Amino acid sequence: MNNKILVVEDDMHINEMVCELLGQNGYIPSSAYSGTEALLMLSQNTYALVLLDLMLPGKTGDEVLREMRTKHDMPVIVLTAKTDKATTVELLRMGADDYLSKPFDNPELLARIAVQLRRSAPLASGGDSNKLMFKDITLDFDSFDAYINNEKIGLSKREFELLRLMMEHPQKVFTKNNLYESVWGGEFFGDDNTINVHISRLRTKLSIANPDEDYIQTVWGVGFKMRE
Repeated sequence: MNNKILVVEDDMHINEMVCELLGQNGYIPSSAYSGTEALLMLSQNTYALVLLDLMLPGKTGDEVLREMRTKHDMPVIVLTAKTDKATTVELLRMGADDYLSKPFDNPELLARIAVQLRRSAPLASGGDSNKLMFKDITLDFDSFDAYINNEKIGLSKREFELLRLMMEHPQKVFTKNNLYESVWGGEFFGDDNTINVHISRLRTKLSIANPDEDYIQTVWGVGFKMRE
């Protein structure tokens, strides 16, 4: 199990405090003190989770998050002094999985880390339950891969989870609130862009794999479901 966590925080005291806390609780922490250093470390190592401050020298936390999401899909918890709704919505839109306002409570930080690691862990399987099928789509929970007509399609973690959720309940219409809270694991702020972008990307990948089939139905004014 990967229990390495990258702590990206330019305040040396806070960085050391968080790393000490993580070490005492079974994690293997690494420190980065600038956005540039964080991206370099991410290119050289594999981490289970990233704790990311926003106010960083070099590249800002926002820039680090944007660049990370082009290559990495591990959970990111943003540590921020900003608490306004617009900022938090924008962070989630850029790819953050959660955020914690400074100053934060150590038990809460550990709890949020545990939640994100649990959500990002490989899907449990046993017997024949390690695969899920709908039409010509197959989801393999062991390899975390998706196939159409036995041809592998490259899905991100979020796209895989969205598809899995809808395939497990093909008759159900999922509201955007349902999808966000189930896949992202946080409160839905009413911002449609995150869901719309991921559904659009998922549809595009499915369509490329099989242009003759339409898998996801938009139920106008309600949400999305698998198309029978």
